[in-house]
Order: sequence, then structure tokens, then C-alpha cells
Amino acid sequence: MKQFKGFKFRQRTGDKEPEQRFPVHLPLSPYQLWFTIGLLLSVLLFWVSLSAGVRESDIAELVWSSNRLAFDLYQALRDESTDLFYSPYSISLALAMTYAGAKGDTEQEMADALHFTLPQERLHAAFRDLNRSLVACGENGLRLYIVSSMWGQADHLFLSEFLTLLNESYGTGLRELDFRGDPEGSREAINQWVSEETEGMIQELIPPGGITTLTRLVLGNGVYFKAGWLYPFDKAHTSDGVFHLLDGQEVLVPMMRRKARLGYAAGAGWQAIELPYGGGETAMVIFLPRRERFEEFESTLTAQWVGEIIAILEKRDVCLTMPKFAYEAGLELKGALTELGMEAAFQPMKADFSGIDGTRDLYLDEVFHKAFITVDEAGTEAAAATAAVISTKTSPVQEPCLEVKVDRPFFLLIRDVRTEVILFMGRVLDPR
Repeated sequence: MKQFKGFKFRQRTGDKEPEQRFPVHLPLSPYQLWFTIGLLLSVLLFWVSLSAGVRESDIAELVWSSNRLAFDLYQALRDESTDLFYSPYSISLALAMTYAGAKGDTEQEMADALHFTLPQERLHAAFRDLNRSLVACGENGLRLYIVSSMWGQADHLFLSEFLTLLNESYGTGLRELDFRGDPEGSREAINQWVSEETEGMIQELIPPGGITTLTRLVLGNGVYFKAGWLYPFDKAHTSDGVFHLLDGQEVLVPMMRRKARLGYAAGAGWQAIELPYGGGETAMVIFLPRRERFEEFESTLTAQWVGEIIAILEKRDVCLTMPKFAYEAGLELKGALTELGMEAAFQPMKADFSGIDGTRDLYLDEVFHKAFITVDEAGTEAAAATAAVISTKTSPVQEPCLEVKVDRPFFLLIRDVRTEVILFMGRVLDPR
């Protein structure tokens, strides 16, 4: 066995001291040692790059899950004869936080309905990295905020594992409220937070009565987006134009006009056009079916088909005319999510959210969602918020009370409390 004489060490002081050698016995020559270290570093770099690739694939899988939910919800909600606007990512995000506490059949149904194919720990890590990636792209005037929140009953015991997971993956700590003692004040506090985080665009996310004395946890978020067009419209070219409704009526609305080189595709009875925002990091894609084929086109919308259309967009010189508009939508998603297969979560006797507090007492009461969009010559401003309200099926503990039944003849008087004067007095022998 060869003896490696050792590494040389010298103290970094002004005094000269003799060199010290620390003998190290290795079965390798110095050259073999450095070769081995280099080989190990190469293997380490390989595994680091491989793990990074796994994270990228997890994010891609999460994006695909969220986009599939987007079109599932669209098909479930489109039957209403009104405009429709919502944030599928906001909804997916709030439900992912709820999913973190689901167990058993509840967990499996949520995974199937929401298209969550990643294991729990990788799913939440993917949401964390995707959120960071989205908000990090805010350049060229783009403003994109994504914030999450967790509001819990002050004296309720939540599992530390659940709180830690939401803090590490969604950046939110537990904010305590008194749902039991002041449900209306709690509702106002959450709505105020939502309004502030969405630049005042989302008001009254949770409607009156949406929080009750049985509420124990609210998991929510706010998403705010503002961006200017890469090719802004000239206000001087905006004038009233005809917009054709599905029932054949014609209405006059402000129409914006401009010529630009934009992504374009067309098929049997439809056109698609992509309008980029400044910097090219985000874009609006408009799908324009022929009026008589609107229902047919809408019923076939899926994440895969839309992805295929976007993939074939080609730059063309386009003379575009489109309306200015603003729209706000409020949705209660319990019915749509149940239709998608998320049944047990909403049923007090079947729901299993024991991953939240260690009991089977909690269930998902309602999922509230609101979204707002305004589109004009300069660009687009949009916001959305979602709140998953989790309640207990167990009635709150009542303080013991003295029972009094006025079920026999009695006397009564009416008095002025301040002066103590008796104003009226009498008796009741038969109240019939």
C-alpha cells in the first residue's frame, strides 16, 4: 500500500511556522485520487441534471392537469346563457391546497376530477416552482401576482404537517379568525384581503352566508394580471360597430381596429388569432367560430384540441377588429365539481380531510370563485380569486344553560330600566 504524504496546511498569519503534514493513508496514487474525485463529480452533476429534468417534467404534467380542468369546467359551466370568465389556475391552486389534507376515497376522487397525476409531495412542489416561474416573468410592463392564504378557526387544532406543507409549497401561514363567534366579521376580513391582493378588482368573493359558525378553514388565493399589448390599438381608430349576437340580434359596441403581424390559424368554420402582450411572455388567444356553428365548436373544446390549434398558428398580416369589453363573473363551483366526480369531498358523512386536523369531522362546504377582465386599446387587466370553505359537521359546543319553560300561567311586567318605573303589569292564565 502506498502512503500519500498528506495535504499541506499553513496558518494565514504573519508569523512563519513550520509546515505541518497530516498523513492520509489511501490505496490510491495522487493521480488516481483526482481521477476518482473527477468521476464522482461527473456522476453528481449527472444526477443533478437528471433531477432538474424531473422537476421540469413535473411542472409540464401539472400544467397539463390544470389545462384539462380548465376545459372540463368550461363544459360544465357553459350551459348558462351568459358570458363566462374564470381562472382555472386559481381554482386548481385552491383545490390543490385542499387536496393536501384529503385521504382515502376523497383524495382519489379529487385526484381524478382535478387530473392530479403526480404524488402529493411532487404535486405541491410543482405548484411551488410553477408559481415562482410565473411571477418571475413580470417584465416589459407585465404585472402578474399570485398569492395564497389560509384562514383557520382560532382555537381549532390543525396538524403541523398540513400547516408546514402549505407554508413551504404555497407560501402561506395560518391566519386565525373567529368563525364561530363572528362569521360575518370573518367573511369581511377575507374579502378585504382578496380585494387588496387583486388591486380592488375582486369584491365580495364570499357572499353573505358563505361563512357560518361551522366554518373551520378557508383556503384561498388571488391572481392579478395586467399587461399592455405588444401592438397597442390606436384610440383614434375606435368607433361603434355591429356585434352579432347568437340569437341574430345586432348591437352596437365600441370596436378597436389595427393591422399587425399576428399568429393566425383557420379551419372548417373557425378562425384563431393570438395577440401577444409586451415582451411576448403572455398572449391572448381568440377562437372565432362561425355564428351558426358556435354550439358545435364550443362542445368540442378540449385542452388537447386547443393545444393543437395553438401549435399551428402562423404569423400573418392581420387587419383585426375586436370589441372593447369588461366583464365580471361570480361562480359557486360545488355543482360543477360534483359533476366532474368530486362527490365525497362535499358530503359531510363521506368526506375524509383527516390530513388537515386528524379527524373525519371536516368537509368541503363550497368553492367560491370570482373573476374580472377588462380589455381596451392599451391591453388587458384581469383578476380572479378562489376560496375553498371547509366546515365541520359537528355542531359547536354550547355552553351549559339553565332551562326555563314558560309552559304554565305566569305574571309579567314591562318596566323602564333607567328609572325602574313599571309601565305595564299583568298575568297570563291561558295564552290561547
